[in-house]
Amino acid sequence: MRKFEVKPYNEQWLSMFEEEANILYKILDLEVIDIHHIGSTSVNGLKAKPIIDIMPVVKDINRIDKFNVSMMAIGYKPKGENGISNRRYFQKGGDNRTHHVHIYQFGSSEINRHLAFRDYLRAHPDVAKKYGDLKEYLSQRFPYDIESYIKGKELLSLEIERKAMVWYQSKT
Repeated sequence: MRKFEVKPYNEQWLSMFEEEANILYKILDLEVIDIHHIGSTSVNGLKAKPIIDIMPVVKDINRIDKFNVSMMAIGYKPKGENGISNRRYFQKGGDNRTHHVHIYQFGSSEINRHLAFRDYLRAHPDVAKKYGDLKEYLSQRFPYDIESYIKGKELLSLEIERKAMVWYQSKT
């Protein structure tokens, strides 16, 4: 059974993202359009599970499976769509995960959803604190039960996401 923890924000998460993004740019090469740091580790000051979420945006999602061997060579486990159609998902670190890579094709609505959530929390530190405190509480209450942790933060996550999408669309 895998234990997880929510930790205080770590300044090194940004450099860990940048280091991994540079490697991914080399692997995905001409297929990649951009690579974004997403998830809680991308929000300064936000408590998070210390797993770097990375979102490459690519030209053609159907060409990504040909990179599985290269991704495995740098420690990633390919997980296919992993429950979200038109995504390619990779995990690094086994039971002590360090990175998740979520690859979407340019134009996917998932891209704006992730960016809106991140940018909204960056712009609203009070909301980020409330979210981080809930995640910390849930991780202490359910340290070996990721499903209960996810279910426990679902309502607040959805509320933030709804507000974030309206806010994000008004900015663009």
